[in-house]
Amino acid sequence: MLRSTPLVTDEIYHIFNRGAHKQAIFTSVEDYRRFQIGLHLANHSKSVLVRDVLEAQKYREPFSGYPADKSLVNVLAYSLMPNHFHLVLRQKSDEGITRFMKKVGVGYSMYFNIKYGHSGTLLQGPFKSSHVDTDPYHKWLFAYVHLNPVSIAEPEWKEKGIKDTQRAQKFLSGYRWSSYFDYYTSQRPERAILAHEEGIQHIEKQKDIQALLASYGHGRILHPSLEGVKKIE
Repeated sequence: MLRSTPLVTDEIYHIFNRGAHKQAIFTSVEDYRRFQIGLHLANHSKSVLVRDVLEAQKYREPFSGYPADKSLVNVLAYSLMPNHFHLVLRQKSDEGITRFMKKVGVGYSMYFNIKYGHSGTLLQGPFKSSHVDTDPYHKWLFAYVHLNPVSIAEPEWKEKGIKDTQRAQKFLSGYRWSSYFDYYTSQRPERAILAHEEGIQHIEKQKDIQALLASYGHGRILHPSLEGVKKIE
């Protein structure tokens, strides 16, 4: 099915989706890890085999094997939450994001349905996308995606601010289901998911994460131009 608004090659997009009826789509460590592996395996023009979907976690080195120059997208940031996920992607070829997301979605849904005996739709329809068309929007979005897991520790942080920034910082530093870990904590095999060299440039263009946490914690607006940015739930 063609999208009403085509995604433009070499542009950056915020991609997000959630479980149908807001149901949980990640209920175990294995689920989160399987989705991470899918982000790597799907980012190539090759088809993903059923065997790959079902046995991905048995691979000795699941985050190796595909050269970056053959990827469909550059994954700049991501965050996986119990019932939804956020990705920041740069499209590298025509329909690259659509092809990538189809493989990620089909592969993970197949895994989930077999593991849990689930039937019916897992995700809430096609993925949603938002064009990142201004520099302030991009800086805000990069921080938003990485701060999203704070909702697990402080569910009302978006409305009331972060009460304890040190606690939030510690929580994020240990949250393994986000690219925050790869940019701010330590190196690990999962870093292969990212176009890390491009992504780190965006980190350098904005304030460090503690300054962003402080801005959220005090309820300040990060940049005046963001008042026109559509709020993403």
